[in-house]
Amino acid sequence: MDFEKKLSRLEEIVLKMEKGELALEESLKLFEEGVKLSRECHQRLNEAEERVKVLMGIDENGKIQTSDFQGEALS
Repeated sequence: MDFEKKLSRLEEIVLKMEKGELALEESLKLFEEGVKLSRECHQRLNEAEERVKVLMGIDENGKIQTSDFQGEALS
């Protein structure tokens, strides 16, 4: 599942839980899924931030410097 789909699913879970109409077991199941999705989204954002830092490096003269990113490709 890509980042946007994970974020959309996380938003859906939050809306369902905010209504307060779910049984305890269903709430726990959704909470667990939400925590997992939140961690995965956070990890992807960290990876993207690192990629931007590498691509937008600044040299000793203050000029923007680009270089190839050596990490895994984002999907």
